[in-house]
Amino acid sequence: MKDRELWNDIYNRYAKRMLIVCMRYSAGREEAEDRMHDGFMQVFRSLDKFTDRGEGSLRAWMERIMINTCLQHIRKKDLLKESRPVESVPEPSGDPFLEAAAERIPVQVLQHFIQELPAGYRTVFNLFVFEEMSHKEIARKLGIKEKTSSSQFYRAKCLLARQIKEYESKQR
Repeated sequence: MKDRELWNDIYNRYAKRMLIVCMRYSAGREEAEDRMHDGFMQVFRSLDKFTDRGEGSLRAWMERIMINTCLQHIRKKDLLKESRPVESVPEPSGDPFLEAAAERIPVQVLQHFIQELPAGYRTVFNLFVFEEMSHKEIARKLGIKEKTSSSQFYRAKCLLARQIKEYESKQR
């Protein structure tokens, strides 16, 4: 019975944060919830392998499991191939206001823009930006070429730049 109490405590304490992590790699909330539940099952199966390294280490360890669970789903469904061809991606404008605009746009809107990216672009963008992985590390983790990682990141940035510009123009 102690295990179940511990599991409930962990779930109640971290579910919201883990859902946010899974949302970054999912096409919608329902998919993110599925990945989060799969991730928690892995957490509970592996809890005996966790080594406490101080404050925040459990959360960081769980986030890694959630990310890996999402990436495993993406690889299994071959979602990385669902990227748009190069021709449909706009060229970056080099417009210096984009960074400032990204800071003015509400976080929820930016999260929505990222979530709308094709799975491959979204995955590489999140790993590069939020997990601070290099393209070499991303390529290894996803089983793709390093150039594929960098081109998907570039395309993601181009699509986000377009979405930010459209949003900005509608707000005027």
